[in-house]
Amino acid sequence: MKIICIGRNYTKHIEELENERPDEPVIFMKPDSAVLLKNNPFIIPPFSEDIHYEVEILVKINRIGKFIDQKFAHKYYEEIGLGIDFTARDLQQKLKEKGLPWEKAKAFDGSAVIGKFCKKSELDLAAIPFQLLINGEVVQDGNTSHMLWKIDELISYVSQFFTLKIGDVIFTGTPAGVGRVEPDDVLVGRIANEDFFRVKVK
Repeated sequence: MKIICIGRNYTKHIEELENERPDEPVIFMKPDSAVLLKNNPFIIPPFSEDIHYEVEILVKINRIGKFIDQKFAHKYYEEIGLGIDFTARDLQQKLKEKGLPWEKAKAFDGSAVIGKFCKKSELDLAAIPFQLLINGEVVQDGNTSHMLWKIDELISYVSQFFTLKIGDVIFTGTPAGVGRVEPDDVLVGRIANEDFFRVKVK
């Protein structure tokens, strides 16, 4: 199983981090060891003092594909989910300043929350509303209508570089509102007012 993540896919998030708007999707990867085990808390790692949450719509691949034409991309997934890309922002900033890869800041153990999935037929893929709440307060409020690159575009693009396999998960990018987590925070992710995950921070 691969976890393929898309960065800088929402304009307002690009602006809040003062990044350049890319001409094509930014791709990075997380290993399977990054998946936070079900019902486990997220434990703030000792190497960072600034762990940020980033809620994202997820796509689960259901067949093998390479060089997928965008018009056929819809055939490669049936389920949509929600998750968190935890990021060691302080470490990421240091790595970016030196022109180094982000893996230590993005791919560490437990950095990928993968919530439940639902059938894509239950949603309007062009306008999926999703939220992240911390301790009952909405901190991120996104909608796939604001994506720079839509789901089918991402699948087609990613498949030019990596063969997609059954069970691979694509994190499609985060909207604005990212911020720091603290011990004892409770994070709840929702799609269309339905809870898709709940994570306690320690």
